[in-house]
Amino acid sequence: MSTRELRRQAGRRIRTLSPQRLQVAVDFLAYLEERESNEATEELLRVPGLVAALNEAGKQVSKRNSVNWRKVRRDV
Repeated sequence: MSTRELRRQAGRRIRTLSPQRLQVAVDFLAYLEERESNEATEELLRVPGLVAALNEAGKQVSKRNSVNWRKVRRDV
């Protein structure tokens, strides 16, 4: 089933819920959204050297030791 059809089905079901059940559905969707975000973050944190590279980049930016993104070549 396509994502589009799943969204339609979810919308139809949501429109039939009582206000109390709608709140439960919203809370559950927020939980799923947060969980997906956390999983993506955890996946990024497992990339070897990423945290160190981000920390180093932060230091360079704070020292103004960086290159303006407008001056970076587009053909690389």
